[in-house]
Amino acid sequence: MYTVLVVLLLLVSLVMATSILLQAGQGGGLASLGGGSGTEMVMGGRQATTLLHTITWWCAGIFLFLALILAVMSSRTSVPRSVLEGGAAPAPVQSAPLPIQSSPLPIQSSPAPPANTAPQPPQPPQPPPPNR
Repeated sequence: MYTVLVVLLLLVSLVMATSILLQAGQGGGLASLGGGSGTEMVMGGRQATTLLHTITWWCAGIFLFLALILAVMSSRTSVPRSVLEGGAAPAPVQSAPLPIQSSPLPIQSSPAPPANTAPQPPQPPQPPPPNR
């Protein structure tokens, strides 16, 4: 039943969007604030109700009614609304951190130069070993 109403809601929305887009502009609304509507809106001119206008109003009413019915139907479901309400067993918690898998590289210290010799100039960087 719920799926049928959702499909019906989609069809009504497509018909309503089509009927709105097929209507001719009437120059009202926000467009009239800039003075582009002439004297029609000021003098209270009304246009005749067309078939598209009637279809739009009926589709809007049916759309609102179906949306209300679907909202009530979805609020009365017995499905839990969140994972916490589901009652599933919690995942086991790790009690201690895992050991480190790799050991850090040892730090190689360079020997200190003898105290009575002059400092040596810096050596150029050595190229990296070739990849195998």
